[in-house]
Amino acid sequence: MFQYYCLNPISPVGLELFNDDYINVDKMEEAQAVLVRSAAMHDLSLSENLNAIARAGAGVNNIPLERCAEAGIVVFNTPGANANGVKELVLAGMLLASRDVVGGIQWVKENSSDGDIAKKAEKQKSAYAGCEISGKKLGIIGLGAIGVKVANAATHLGMDVYGYDPFISVKAAWELSRSIHHAASVEEIYKNCDYITIHVPLMDGTKKMINKDAMEQMKDGVVILNFARDLLVDEEDLLGALDSGKVKKYVTDFPNPTVAGKDGVIVIPHLGASTEESEDNCARMAVEEVMDYLKNGNIKNSVNYPNCDMGVCRMPARIAVLHRNIKGLISKYSTVMGNADINISDMTNKSRGDYAYSLLDLESPVTPEVVEALKSIDGVLKVRVIK
Repeated sequence: MFQYYCLNPISPVGLELFNDDYINVDKMEEAQAVLVRSAAMHDLSLSENLNAIARAGAGVNNIPLERCAEAGIVVFNTPGANANGVKELVLAGMLLASRDVVGGIQWVKENSSDGDIAKKAEKQKSAYAGCEISGKKLGIIGLGAIGVKVANAATHLGMDVYGYDPFISVKAAWELSRSIHHAASVEEIYKNCDYITIHVPLMDGTKKMINKDAMEQMKDGVVILNFARDLLVDEEDLLGALDSGKVKKYVTDFPNPTVAGKDGVIVIPHLGASTEESEDNCARMAVEEVMDYLKNGNIKNSVNYPNCDMGVCRMPARIAVLHRNIKGLISKYSTVMGNADINISDMTNKSRGDYAYSLLDLESPVTPEVVEALKSIDGVLKVRVIK
């Protein structure tokens, strides 16, 4: 039996995938897997029982990745599961920035008791007039699951779309419309585009990448959209660009004291993936990842360990070793098995940065002595007997 714990409410569409081999427990310290959405985990204790954390969403800033890696806890996310929901809100953000629909609605609300409202609206509407997005240039920085969907949808709205991503995956490249202009540099996006939307992960190299220097390269009156992470934009620099007129509008899905209520800023209360469909998709993917890892030892969509897939084990035993990415460990595993007179029928080893993962299919059952011998090897962080 495997035990799991939900740190946040998780869509039942995903939870119903768990079969009778999985039990939902009331205490996190009893669980082998944790499902989480937005709950902060940095200050939580992580028990030795815990093998996996699955984030029902893409961002993992709420999870202590390094601490989990050191404890041999694999952290999963669900890339692409909420992509369509975010895509639709990005398109809405462009429309809201182009035409002052919000201002017009607010005017109607404030004048709702005026019997002459229809007549006055004809005079007032010019204050909320804007422009169409058809024919405008849209620049997309980051062509992952969301960026590709935004790019393709924008072409159907008549936009001239430029995309920049030096690390685009083969899958994303296949899905991208042939009408997208492939920008050779981010500066090409800055120079040419009327609308710029950013869809990259938050890392040291991307933090505050949209700053004063970047905005100075952009067209006057540019619209910037940020539905990825607020720290990708230097929002103090952004407010200055709004005051000068360099930036026409800033649309963000991340409320904070710096931008909330500021002129020229449209702040949405983090609704990007807040659709029933996105929550169902994320929960479904998170549960499938956890089940495959706990039952088979396979890793897909981890953010702190390498992906690894050996399918379903058909041998008497399978053992998983989470370890540091250092030389000589594989030969030591083989020595342990040889000393125990256990033959390795199949084996794979994958690495990612400072950490690595090994799966071994064995022709004989694993004894507690073998497990202890593996655990005693310097560099090994956790050993799991899968079967």
